Amino acid sequence: MTSRIGKPNTATDTALHERLAGDGSRHFVMVAGAGSGKTTSLVKALAQIERTQGASLRRNGQRVACITYTEVAVEEIRSDVGNDELFHVSTIYSFIWNVIKPFQKNLREWVKGRLQEKIAEKQEKIDKPGTREATRARAAEDIERYHGQLAEIDGVKSFRYGTGSDYTNGVLGHSDILRIGPAFIQNHALMRSVLTRRFPVIFIDESQDTDPAFVEALRQVARETPQGFCLGFFGDPVQKIYMQGAGPIETEDGWETLEKPENFRCPQTVLRVINRIRAEDDGLKQTRGRREIVDGEEVAVEGTARVLILPADDQRQERLENARQWLADQDNDDGWLKSDDESALRLLVLVHRMAAVRLGFPNLYSALNDKSSEDLSSGLIDGTAWVVRPFLSYIMPIALARQEGREFEIMRLLRKHCPRFQPEAVAAADTAGFLNALQGEIAELVAMLNSSSGARVGDVVSFLQANNLVVVDERYAALIKNFAQTEERVTDPSPENAALRFMQCDASELWGYRKYIEKLSPFSTQQGIKGAEFDKVLVVVDDHEGRSNAFAYGKYFGVTPLSNTDQGHINAGRDSVIGRTRRLFYVCCSRALSDLAVVIFAEDTADMREAIMAKAFFEPEWIHVLDQ
Repeated sequence: MTSRIGKPNTATDTALHERLAGDGSRHFVMVAGAGSGKTTSLVKALAQIERTQGASLRRNGQRVACITYTEVAVEEIRSDVGNDELFHVSTIYSFIWNVIKPFQKNLREWVKGRLQEKIAEKQEKIDKPGTREATRARAAEDIERYHGQLAEIDGVKSFRYGTGSDYTNGVLGHSDILRIGPAFIQNHALMRSVLTRRFPVIFIDESQDTDPAFVEALRQVARETPQGFCLGFFGDPVQKIYMQGAGPIETEDGWETLEKPENFRCPQTVLRVINRIRAEDDGLKQTRGRREIVDGEEVAVEGTARVLILPADDQRQERLENARQWLADQDNDDGWLKSDDESALRLLVLVHRMAAVRLGFPNLYSALNDKSSEDLSSGLIDGTAWVVRPFLSYIMPIALARQEGREFEIMRLLRKHCPRFQPEAVAAADTAGFLNALQGEIAELVAMLNSSSGARVGDVVSFLQANNLVVVDERYAALIKNFAQTEERVTDPSPENAALRFMQCDASELWGYRKYIEKLSPFSTQQGIKGAEFDKVLVVVDDHEGRSNAFAYGKYFGVTPLSNTDQGHINAGRDSVIGRTRRLFYVCCSRALSDLAVVIFAEDTADMREAIMAKAFFEPEWIHVLDQ
């Protein structure tokens, strides 16, 4: 295990370790604010389990499950706990699949039921008055396809987990796993018994963003098993920025809530800002702040926290660059101008159309953002949208590996994603001819992604499907057919056109999008940086670029009126645009290790200045209007 395990315990860590070593109910919720060292507390808790219960757990063939949000987080935790087989560290999808995959008969029945649901949904669309004829025709084709799949399900030997659904080939996708897992746990006592016997300790990281149905299923297990089983949630409700997350985890009888107030990341000025922001939410006051050693003494880092208010005109990019120069001049620090040091400066943007244009993916951005569905527009921001996921996880990495001559990486990706590279397919193939064909097809893929090829995204996906190089989500199967049948370029932005417009984009735009998502430019989206930290953080606030009802800084700061819907949500105690924007602003401001600057584009700069002054997050002398 790493040195993180050896860091001094906070009072909250000590309290948790005592609870984990107890004989009674051990279920808990740890609320750990930004910069508190939540992951440190988690891995220290894993080490405590290993010290006190590791021997008995190993004797019984049992493991400790640690479920986290992303593959990056999985690798981070694994690097802390090492290769100890006691710990099963995985994403929620991998964990659920590990638990449900032995129940093949139940999976088959679930798939049949799911197909029947899909048929009913499409029939309802056909029967609904006012449905367009083209929509009815597509729904009828879908129904015919689903009936065809139903007829083949009994012939599927077994089901496995893949990126996208392909039922007739026995593949269950991400969305299937999230539906099946909670349903199986809640509806089958045997599943709950198997779960607790195999994993008597389950920790959930980033609990606020975890699927609510999965959280509720685990809570049901905990209710039935008050002793001998430990369910622990690590998270921060004030960092819930995705619509689908569980948010606060309410405790039940016998549970304990543990608050970790320390912040080890932010300088004093920024700590004061985020505490004022948080005071409007759960009121947890964070303490300590970042320290450094000066002349042998540990001293608090003071840092800076400023607001720059700029006119919202057609010169935004130029004004943003001028603001960065102003900060550099004020501080005599060119760090505000850097664009190639990932840890030095990060510009956090809500959704950045200008960055999309500058990085070369304006049409792709427009297709998935403008009047698109919530899952596509939010998935565009963090790279999780179902239409882009295969490109980011497989298609572009394999093309990049070919360009760079990394043959081992190509083989790894093919083994993981390519149907023709699965053991049973390889065993039946002529090895030399098989490998030669793959080499030629990958070369053709690389050529299609070149800017001079003229290939569209849909051409690439169609090529991959035709050559059985990828298992596509069933939504992609219908989309490929729609793309092939649509000759004219679709320009009308609407939720039902978004995926098709994406397919009609030039394939070469995917490289600029990858650069954006992989943080290979100085820009990051505000939703995509949770857990990260940078010396200097510049938060760009511009509601004009959001094009979404999810976040609205004007409403949050009080310069834009709330809608009746907004007020209704607030009056009813439901999540609202104010709460979501507050949480997002807290996440953004709490990334700074040294200096924070918030750049606000405003229609009325004087009005905005008064609103920011009234919020009292920032000291008055640090609020500047730059309108010249």
